Amino acid sequence: MKREALGGDRHPVLYHQTVPSFSMPEWAVAAGYDGVILDLQHGELGLEAACGILRSIPRDNAYAYARVGSLDPAPVLRLLDSGARGIVAPTVESRSQTEALVAAVKYPPAGNRSLGPSRPALYPGDSYTAAGNRAVSAVAQIETSTGVDRAEEIVSTPGLDSVYIGPADLAVSYGLPGRGDWDEGPVREAVSHVREVTRAHGVTLGIYSGRPEYAAGLFADRLVDYVGLGIDLVLLNRAFGHTLAGLDPARSARSTT
Repeated sequence: MKREALGGDRHPVLYHQTVPSFSMPEWAVAAGYDGVILDLQHGELGLEAACGILRSIPRDNAYAYARVGSLDPAPVLRLLDSGARGIVAPTVESRSQTEALVAAVKYPPAGNRSLGPSRPALYPGDSYTAAGNRAVSAVAQIETSTGVDRAEEIVSTPGLDSVYIGPADLAVSYGLPGRGDWDEGPVREAVSHVREVTRAHGVTLGIYSGRPEYAAGLFADRLVDYVGLGIDLVLLNRAFGHTLAGLDPARSARSTT
């Protein structure tokens, strides 16, 4: 996520979408979310469905992101041509991987993205390629201790716009349980370290969180610029449970009479 896309002091909030639904981003934005990370790494989303969903999102939404399963430039190109404003690459652990991400996301001279626009005026401006490079973000996901140790070489890569932390996988890499919301210990220390590096290089920092109160604390401590808050299926499961909980007394009353 580019710094200019943050909108002053506002912290954008996105959610992870793993199912091929065109209506879910619309409902999420109506509820107050700023955008979506279409997750092609986990879940049921395939490339064709993700490209269709991106075309259905208003093109002025700067937070239509996609997380790919690898650094293969072919699906990255399709997603970008369909309107993705950011590509998140998982498990980045080196400068060479970061360079490959930038090469796939950016037009020359910053990268190697092919010029084949499939949507009219997707990037308005005097120079289509320059406007495209301004509009689209290359996001490296750091989610291992190795990535944290190499944060300087990753973040200093020319053309990188943002880092996104995967805290659960990061915890596992430190030998801890795979949960995401750590208030202390090596995961919290890693977040603080990566924050220092990103701030030094003018790169934004985001993180996934499953709890809004935890994300609020990160914002208050100025540790991150944006969050991915929740996964569609987890949010649906929670809503199902809360809805049924209100009916539980009536459902169980029959068994006691």
